[in-house]
Amino acid sequence: MLSRRALDTDVPVMTQIRTLTAELTNPMSLAQGVVYWQPPQQALDKVKELVWDPAISSYGPDEGLPELRETLHKKLREENKLTKSVVMVTAGANQAFVNLVLTLCDHGDSVVMFQPYYFNAYTAFQMTGVTNIIVGPRHPQTLYPDADWLERTLSDSKPTPKVVTFVNPGNPSGTNVSEPLLKRISKICKDAGCWLIIDNTYEYFMYDGLKHCCVEGDHVVNIFSFSKTYGMMGWRLGYIAYSERLDGFAAELLKVQDNIPICASIISQRLAIHALEEGAGWVRERVKGLVKNREVVKEALEPLGKENVKGGEGAIYLWAKLPEEHGDDDFKVVRWLAHRHGVVVVPGCACGSPGHIRVSFGGLKEGEMRAAAERLRKGLEELVQRGMK
Repeated sequence: MLSRRALDTDVPVMTQIRTLTAELTNPMSLAQGVVYWQPPQQALDKVKELVWDPAISSYGPDEGLPELRETLHKKLREENKLTKSVVMVTAGANQAFVNLVLTLCDHGDSVVMFQPYYFNAYTAFQMTGVTNIIVGPRHPQTLYPDADWLERTLSDSKPTPKVVTFVNPGNPSGTNVSEPLLKRISKICKDAGCWLIIDNTYEYFMYDGLKHCCVEGDHVVNIFSFSKTYGMMGWRLGYIAYSERLDGFAAELLKVQDNIPICASIISQRLAIHALEEGAGWVRERVKGLVKNREVVKEALEPLGKENVKGGEGAIYLWAKLPEEHGDDDFKVVRWLAHRHGVVVVPGCACGSPGHIRVSFGGLKEGEMRAAAERLRKGLEELVQRGMK
């Protein structure tokens, strides 16, 4: 008596990871994509005073508080160079993505993702009945989406896929799609008549002088999040930016919004307003502190061979290839690392790339990160030298 949509949707990998972690004594997690900081203290102090305000316990406008949306429009213009976009506030970036899938896709439509992909985007398609998911390659050395393959696929597929989507900078790849490549992919989608959805959750998480950029157009929808930037994971707040010229799009999007959360949490939206007062500089200062974490985790992954470790240009992830003899069941390796060495990572099979692991370097301060990385290094050394015994 259960729906095929639910039954045919992959079990969320993070629920499996949480179950695994609960089996351990004193585990250290490099699995979930989180940051170690909390929202700005001044912002927290301001919303603390709002708890007794009756408006906090009431519904708000479906599309978000006007003052927050106005602030976000300003931010999009000044920081992201999105001058013709309007905003809907959602209960996190994942809910933003589901809103878009429900608004743009029908059962039987085809969509395009790139391997390795963000697992929650994949399951969002599955659970809404969009099962014709075309998974394309990335360049093996850079992990950038293969634009040549995309152009051929959109041209040859009949009917044309409805949506192309990826995270930039990448989850799980940790790679950044540069402005020229992003513009080329956008043009390919526009010429083919399909939507391009880009998840910019990690827009401020850039390293080594690289810059994040966005593209805009009537076929482009951008997703953003407060979770990682301002340490608001549990406050569940994100937003969608789409072209102001799209006739009827907002009305259809509102139907979905009103039937899922009605509106994002009011107190979360108030916190976001005050967090934005601290500005991007507040976030970037904390991101600077992750550079050392990245290097520590890179060193821990060296037993796999430097050539087998990718990513780290942006976001909070490194992507590593396991030895061939252990590639058939990367979840077995993840369980072994957890139980034998007390360190937890994400298996690549959850991202459509068996034989790999995703390692997050954002969730622990440097001292704890060093301890977790040491566990990982010892585990990988044993895996390479003696296997899982």
